Amino acid sequence: MVKGPEAAVLAAFEAAKGFMPLDEGLALYAAAAEAGRLGLPLLEIGTYCGRSTVLLAGAARAAGVTALTVDHHRGSEEQQPGWEYHDPETVDPELGVMDTLPAFRRTLNRAGLEEHVVALVGRSPQIAALWAHPLGLVFIDGGHTDEHAGADYEGWAPHVAEGGLLVIHDVFPDPVDEFTGQAPYRVHQWALASGEFTEVSATGSLRVLRRTGAADAHR
Repeated sequence: MVKGPEAAVLAAFEAAKGFMPLDEGLALYAAAAEAGRLGLPLLEIGTYCGRSTVLLAGAARAAGVTALTVDHHRGSEEQQPGWEYHDPETVDPELGVMDTLPAFRRTLNRAGLEEHVVALVGRSPQIAALWAHPLGLVFIDGGHTDEHAGADYEGWAPHVAEGGLLVIHDVFPDPVDEFTGQAPYRVHQWALASGEFTEVSATGSLRVLRRTGAADAHR
């Protein structure tokens, strides 16, 4: 049975800016801890201020692997000024644009996890195009449009090792959630329809899938 996160890691998660509720966070940690047994890196797309990153990093530290997190740190669509999830504290006062990198670095530092995380700062498709190594876990939690969520899936799912886990956040089947959760839902459906992944668990809007087939994620 997978143990939960250490108290300091859980406290850092709860103190960090972000939107993931506790039950989904604990499910993410459990998936990361399980995937860490493969001895491969754990990768997240969508860092924001590091709320979920500390859980991946805590699991990575316990497993002796590295957590990787991908983000351009300029905020996704729903985090821009005028939108519901915008936080003025994340705006660079000099440039007038979002920059969540400083908050992310503070989150990791306060959690004592900086040495266990590699931050890949840039756009997910560009970084994925350069990536050539297997991963124990891929956590998709970036942009919520079909363009961005689909690119994250196609760019990173092929790198999930056999027996590894694909985790997708904000999966909302109800069409009323078109802006916030329908694109992740469609990614979830593509993954299942590919025959390469089997669903392991569902907690809130978090879905955990295991690779059981060949690595070919093209729709």
